[in-house]
Amino acid sequence: MKVIGFHLMPWPYLTPQDLASNDSSWITMSNALYDPKKGHELYETYFDQLVYYDEAGLDGVAVNEHHQTPYGLMPSANVTAAMLVPRTRGTIAVLGNAIPLHENPLRIAEEIAYLDVVSGGRIISGFVRGIGAEYHSMSMDPSVSRDRFYEAHDLIIKAWTEPGPWEWYGRHYKFRYVNPWPRPYQQPHPPIWSPSQGSSETVEWAARNKYTYLQTFSDTKSSERIFGDVREAHERLHGVVMPELIGWSVPVYVGDTDAEALAEAKPHMEYLFNDVLRMTKDQLFPAGYLTVESTSRVMSAKAKGLGTGRKTCEDLMEAGIVIVGSTNTVRDIMVDRQKRFGFGNFSGIFHFGTLPDDLFRSSVKRFVDGVMPAIKHLGAPTGASPSASHLQEKAS
Repeated sequence: MKVIGFHLMPWPYLTPQDLASNDSSWITMSNALYDPKKGHELYETYFDQLVYYDEAGLDGVAVNEHHQTPYGLMPSANVTAAMLVPRTRGTIAVLGNAIPLHENPLRIAEEIAYLDVVSGGRIISGFVRGIGAEYHSMSMDPSVSRDRFYEAHDLIIKAWTEPGPWEWYGRHYKFRYVNPWPRPYQQPHPPIWSPSQGSSETVEWAARNKYTYLQTFSDTKSSERIFGDVREAHERLHGVVMPELIGWSVPVYVGDTDAEALAEAKPHMEYLFNDVLRMTKDQLFPAGYLTVESTSRVMSAKAKGLGTGRKTCEDLMEAGIVIVGSTNTVRDIMVDRQKRFGFGNFSGIFHFGTLPDDLFRSSVKRFVDGVMPAIKHLGAPTGASPSASHLQEKAS
């Protein structure tokens, strides 16, 4: 198994008054609440924490993009990744280029290729649609987001793999010349990951293309069902289940004891799920964002309280949406979930909400020292996928 450390870069300074006067922390919460001087100090801490993932012995780091929200202060995953290239040695997973939100997908192709060459082939390229609130942020019609996603993806892949110049005249994007310099360091292109909350279309698309499917922010029951669908798609389409193309992402906190872990993580985890993740239902699922087939699957996970209802840390732990406990407890949960889900990649969200730096670092160290040795041999790659050897090579 390959383990990477993910970071959301949240704004930790919202007061009860700020929260009481806003029904959402997305789009409509005024940026008058943002203090650039505090923001500067915060970015320094957050980048140091991302580098600490690398120093502590994880296989890589992961970043993403969000817009107009204190939930995540990374408006560009590619810019964030660029700042990490000279400070890290492992893989950098760019798990959130929301390609339908961009009017120029060719720019994404260029920037990822640029990062891949500069880093010497350490980039994973994540493609996402972006959650519903992002379509309000960009004033974009969510009903065409999936169609834009597919076309942007096809254009980017062709730009990486087919020598130019050539033309592209699609439904959403038109280019007289496609001939990007540089081309990717990894051939034919960097490994592609597809983070999702359970869309049946995304599960099928990722499996068909042999991309890594990464399940995010979901309870155990929903995740078990969705991972079953992923494995079934692998078997049906390729005749083999490929753990190296299955990933799980979850917030994790490792304390000295179960009681101490809960006491230390509780206020910070609840800030993440109840305060900065909070949004109205029309922001979370704007009209046209979900297909009829996917609505029940995704809504089932969201009904557990993610974004639209308040939950205690204990509620989140019981549902399996977060992992909090001692080294032994976290290790046992990780081993159990790997056996049930079948993943070969783990993206741990070790920083969440208002978690202080010292608690973040001690949790990561306990995980690396006490949990990783018990899970590293699990989910070994089959060699049947184009991405099978990537993280293994980078970790050697």
